[in-house]
Amino acid sequence: MITLNRRRFAALAMACLTAASALTASAAELTLKLGHLANEQNSWHKASLKFAEELEQRTQGRIAVEVFPNDSLGREMDLINGMQLGTVEMTITGESLQNWAPMAALLAIPYAYRSLEHMDEVAAGEIGEKIKAQIIERAQVRPIAYFARGPRNLTANRAITNPGELNRMRLRVPNVPLFVDTWTALGAQPTPMAFSEVFTSLQNGTIDGQENPVALIQTASLNEVQSHVNLTEHVRSWIYLTIAEQVWQGLSEEDQGHVMEAARIAQEYERQQFLQDEDAIRADLEAKSMSFVEVDQKAFADASREAVIKSVDESIRPIVEDLFKQ
Repeated sequence: MITLNRRRFAALAMACLTAASALTASAAELTLKLGHLANEQNSWHKASLKFAEELEQRTQGRIAVEVFPNDSLGREMDLINGMQLGTVEMTITGESLQNWAPMAALLAIPYAYRSLEHMDEVAAGEIGEKIKAQIIERAQVRPIAYFARGPRNLTANRAITNPGELNRMRLRVPNVPLFVDTWTALGAQPTPMAFSEVFTSLQNGTIDGQENPVALIQTASLNEVQSHVNLTEHVRSWIYLTIAEQVWQGLSEEDQGHVMEAARIAQEYERQQFLQDEDAIRADLEAKSMSFVEVDQKAFADASREAVIKSVDESIRPIVEDLFKQ
């Protein structure tokens, strides 16, 4: 009888797994690279893996999906550009698309959506369809599903309960003109910056605060460099799972159907994860010594409304004004 020691057995097992992975990769006729900024614990990443699983299953492995979290495939704007150039197939992106398609700004209008349900009505309704159509036409990026995002909240190393307490604080914002204009009007000093740079910039004092949903606050371990979550809840929004339009056009009608069905399932899966996670995330951050501060949301909304309306493209201004009236 031949016996193997543990080290040789482990080496043989790894070799077998590597060979199996290589065979699976070679069996795929098309491999889609999907990059995004969140980490492995985030519901977006979990939903991306679900999408990959469902699509590979529906195409019997002809279409494979490789998911790259943590900006490991590139930053959001780089990925969008890569999709347009044909070097990247998929990403998760939202209001950054307004750099090409002004209607994408509607994904994240400060204080425009009263609740998750109201947001769903807009995202899945006529306005949502118009947003997607413009993104496809002007950005050459096709939204195939949308994921919920928790309200964006302001983090800092102090309590901030009204706009007057911002005092020109250096605040990281995404590279979105609407966000820059809004926070300038509120009295902060907004600084556009890639999310991957936020932790280090907070740590070394380049910036004093940032604003994001609690899920990203947690997964980026911002509790290590920020002490307070100020519950501004200034943006309720959604974000799209997208595929490059040139990749989409290269798919057969049957495979387009498979992509959309996998995306539908991933969207439902993400919502389940999102709802489960929100309360647990707050409890976890509080256990890590972050203080959650109630703020005067009406004061923030009132102080920002005029800047929001002026900042958005004239083509969508009537929609924004109508949302505020609702």
